[in-house]
Amino acid sequence: MIGFLITLLVVVIVLGLIYWVALQIPLPEPFGRIVQVVIVVVGVLIIVMMLLGLIGYAPAVYPLR
Repeated sequence: MIGFLITLLVVVIVLGLIYWVALQIPLPEPFGRIVQVVIVVVGVLIIVMMLLGLIGYAPAVYPLR
């Protein structure tokens, strides 16, 4: 459990750093907003997948054959 919390903390710090760097880059208005939304969506998906793995439900990453 402690390992999971440390991993979660590292992921949140790295995603926050990437988001901060994206804010520092001067992009035109629609592109800057798109980059911010993509970073937030990917971050939320990563954290949700980690939490689902913690409760024992691991969604299929590979297609069924």
